[in-house]
Amino acid sequence: MLSKNEYNKAVAKALEYFKKACIVLTPEEMERIEVAEFGLNELESTGLELIVYVNTSRYCAKEMVLFPHQTCPEHRHPPVGNEPGKEETFRCRWGEVYLYVEGEPAQRPVAKPPKGREKTYTVWHEIILRPGEQYTIQPDTKHWFQAGKDGAVVSEFSTTSRDESDIFTDQQIQRITQIEG
Repeated sequence: MLSKNEYNKAVAKALEYFKKACIVLTPEEMERIEVAEFGLNELESTGLELIVYVNTSRYCAKEMVLFPHQTCPEHRHPPVGNEPGKEETFRCRWGEVYLYVEGEPAQRPVAKPPKGREKTYTVWHEIILRPGEQYTIQPDTKHWFQAGKDGAVVSEFSTTSRDESDIFTDQQIQRITQIEG
């Protein structure tokens, strides 16, 4: 659970990153920035900040900010009803992001899982994304990602996003952030 003060600080910091990436948000979008801390109270190491531009029954577009070495934990987007699960493309806009998916593991992966949670990170095929580079993740594929030393801004283009349906490897994860007071 985040305090209102922690939430406000994370939003202010995310706005600085959007500015570094030359991403302009409307005042209304600035008010809708989400801080995902995954219920762990470890925002510095596990979490991300995002704005959802659009999420319809057909497609979704988001911008995500990761602070230095901040990690979005391992998860997958399973089938929902007759749909195969979310397919998403990550495009790095600023900084560097290390994306891990199923496949041949990297010999010396750059990213390190958050301390104490190493056992909940099981996929190690490494894709390094720098500004202008992108990668598409197929539905129901385990993946996780971490920003480099300067942080990162990543655009996500996908089929419909159903965050409440995501399945995390770490059973302690709570996808919907709770804010105190």
